[in-house]
Amino acid sequence: MADRRVFPPFAPLRAFEAFGRTRGIRRAAEFLSVDHAVVSRHLRALEQWTGVPLLDRTQGTLTEAGKAYHERIAAALDEIAQATQALRSGDAPQLSVWCVPGFAFHWLVRRLGTFRAEHPGIDLVLRPSDARASFWSDGVDADIRYRLDGAADDAPPGIRRAELARPPVFPVASPEFLRRAGAVGTIAGLAGLPLLAEGDSDEWRIWFARAGAAGVQVSPAARMWHAHLVLAAAREGQGVALANPFLMEDDLRNGTLVRLGPEGAPFPGVAIGAYALFVPENRWNRPALVRFRTWLSHMAEAVRADGTMPEG
Repeated sequence: MADRRVFPPFAPLRAFEAFGRTRGIRRAAEFLSVDHAVVSRHLRALEQWTGVPLLDRTQGTLTEAGKAYHERIAAALDEIAQATQALRSGDAPQLSVWCVPGFAFHWLVRRLGTFRAEHPGIDLVLRPSDARASFWSDGVDADIRYRLDGAADDAPPGIRRAELARPPVFPVASPEFLRRAGAVGTIAGLAGLPLLAEGDSDEWRIWFARAGAAGVQVSPAARMWHAHLVLAAAREGQGVALANPFLMEDDLRNGTLVRLGPEGAPFPGVAIGAYALFVPENRWNRPALVRFRTWLSHMAEAVRADGTMPEG
């Protein structure tokens, strides 16, 4: 019997799916690694083939017919991709997760053994990265970032954002540094000490303001660009760092870093930002990703406000 099913040409279909996924011709072209003119040509070809307007070019969006069609073909193409991946990897779904390095190094990596024990059928690949994932070109399933309050919303179209934790942030230094520097009785007095920062002074400026010392002039003594380098410098007695419980599990337990403040009354821990998980909308309900984000949220919620946490 002849196959009477109707199939559109695959290249235009793929371009249409990428446009609906990324919400833009240039982003779709980046996702497909082709010129944007190729995407435009494929989109017109699909409209001509179907005889239905799929794009509202004045708005740069899908028409109602285009939205309905995209919802169905995107699910079908995802199923094809997942079936092919399972075939090539022996049925073990793979998750590609990018993560801000400090969170990955100090907290996440030591807990992944628990995740793998609970979900042995998922092949999770973790990549620490300072750069935010470009989901359309990097093939990333999930990205974990830390963003300061007040920063512009950095979730691009088609990406969902789920907050994991708003940890308390507090100043820390090595016992040796505190012996040299002497007691610091006031929050404003911290500004006279060498302050260590990842990049600019924003974290310190926001922390001072929320800790009750707005207007303090902040000039970091050193910029390290990585949270684990900032903490390493603090351990060596080079100055005072800002940290949160996700970065300080071992230091607080071992006493290599201690919280600053009057004796018996450390300076307050205040939330100045949040860790968040970013996931493409069309992958949000994939079973492997549901298991990972559920596990990750549960583990993040276990962090205690005093800077300690249960064993993972």
